Amino acid sequence: MLDFTFNVFSIILVLTSLVVMVLSIYIALSLDQLIRWLATTMILITVWGFFYGLELASTSLDQMLHWIHFEYIGISFAPAVWLIFTLRYTGYRNWAKPVVIIGTFTIPALTLFMVISNDLHHLHYAKTFLVTEGSPFPILGIERGPYYIIHVIYSYLAFLLGTIILWRRFQFSDPLYKNQTRLLIVGGLFPLVFNFFYQTGLISPLGFIDLTPFAFLATYLILGLAILKYGLFSIKPIAHSKIMESLTKGVLVFNIHQRVIDFNSKVKSFCKDPQKIRIGAQAEEIFKSEESLLRIFENPIEQILTFKPEGSDRTVRLEVMQINDKNSEQMGLIFLFDDLTEELETTEKLRKQTEDLQKLNDLKDKFFSIISHDLKGPIFGVKELIHMTQIGMISKEELLEMLPEVSKNMEQVAILLENLLAWASSQIRKEQVEIQEFDILQLIEQQKKLLDRIANEKQIEIKIQESEPTFIMADRNMTDLVLRNLINNSIKFSKPGSKVLLSIEKVNEEAKICIQDFGTGISPENLQKIEEGVSFTTRGVNYESGTGLGLVLVREYISKNKGRLEIESKVQVGTTFCIFLPLAK
Repeated sequence: MLDFTFNVFSIILVLTSLVVMVLSIYIALSLDQLIRWLATTMILITVWGFFYGLELASTSLDQMLHWIHFEYIGISFAPAVWLIFTLRYTGYRNWAKPVVIIGTFTIPALTLFMVISNDLHHLHYAKTFLVTEGSPFPILGIERGPYYIIHVIYSYLAFLLGTIILWRRFQFSDPLYKNQTRLLIVGGLFPLVFNFFYQTGLISPLGFIDLTPFAFLATYLILGLAILKYGLFSIKPIAHSKIMESLTKGVLVFNIHQRVIDFNSKVKSFCKDPQKIRIGAQAEEIFKSEESLLRIFENPIEQILTFKPEGSDRTVRLEVMQINDKNSEQMGLIFLFDDLTEELETTEKLRKQTEDLQKLNDLKDKFFSIISHDLKGPIFGVKELIHMTQIGMISKEELLEMLPEVSKNMEQVAILLENLLAWASSQIRKEQVEIQEFDILQLIEQQKKLLDRIANEKQIEIKIQESEPTFIMADRNMTDLVLRNLINNSIKFSKPGSKVLLSIEKVNEEAKICIQDFGTGISPENLQKIEEGVSFTTRGVNYESGTGLGLVLVREYISKNKGRLEIESKVQVGTTFCIFLPLAK
């Protein structure tokens, strides 16, 4: 039968434990999971305090030992739960890993087992006895066993380690978090001071009374009321950390003394030496090689600037924001880093695409202009000539005299029409490239035969310099059009009596095909237009008209065949076009 004789110590413990228990349960049910770990610590302390109060009210040794078993549910596990709470509170990501949980709770579980089974081994308590002399009520006396020392060391280490974790994480933090952390540190350390006095015997009322649960309950009563009344943990560091980590910008926060008080992991990618970014680091240490950033602290105003980090091709935008208190006094600076490299590259691509689209649009307009003028004129002229012959306005003899000139015009119309169709195919249907192996010498000889008549009319000789068959890998039709345009272009701008020289040679793994003339040459301005793919027209030596499509197609087709075009030209001296195309293997 249980026999109690309540005294002032037991009454205080029992009543305070019940109050803190109710408060802790309410906090655990009302707030989120993070605060539940703190509330669980408070509940375990109340278990200790409540049953210790019953122990102090007991009159027999067996009854006291019975309540000790319940006390140790709180005594054993409170340090472990406190340590887990500090890990979660400070944002330690691996707190829930099995190795952490098992490592933290193994000794508490073993301690509880050792206490319950102490009569079998006496490793926790070497001896227990009842103290009645010098005390107004019976008190449990103990002699500590070897495992008792292990339990005390573990409990001290758990509370101290949790306290150190809190202090290291928030020693330079915002005042809001400092106040929270200070109260938590007091909640972890203040009771340990009393426990130290108890363990060493420096302060122990009535010899064997432990004041530790009194200190814990008083501290947690104040902490619980602060949580409920002032919303002490309504803004928690773990939530703050998650928000910081979710930002796409790098964040670096300095206090008035130019020390880092907060940052996110993203900001480390903007620093040449990421290890320098840590809580408490000086700005001078982090930006040692970035003088422009250090100068910000000389005149700490809100501003936006761009810079390239040392040894990097990236372009970074830095936004500097002030941190002010309620009285508008500056408390620090926030640096927001944003990588603009991709944005600038995208902008440049859009600009280039806009330019290309404008060029294509200009070419389209030219296309319709050519159809309505250069193509329409000669065809309608031939149509009118045939009509006049049919009605007798022109005799057959006169028609035969005109045919050479008509034929000459139709040659230019044929080339023009071919270029128009090729350009339309390339731009509208995105003409596919069919790579095949063929002899480029044979293709050049065919073009010579086709264009000899036009050249002979201008007394120009097309000459193929001595070459051997050379097989290349390219689209045959595209290459054919490229050669025809370049050779025809050379004839167009050659002076009567001159030559157009065609040559082939192998250079490394490429075939070099050159078309050289001794005509009017190309001005530097027009050479630049050719390089940029801009369409332009100039009159030939005999005032032959052109469309400007030829060289645009030449440049595009050579590029599609993984080749390149080189042009050397001097005004009134001549021009050399050299095409480089891959050799067949």
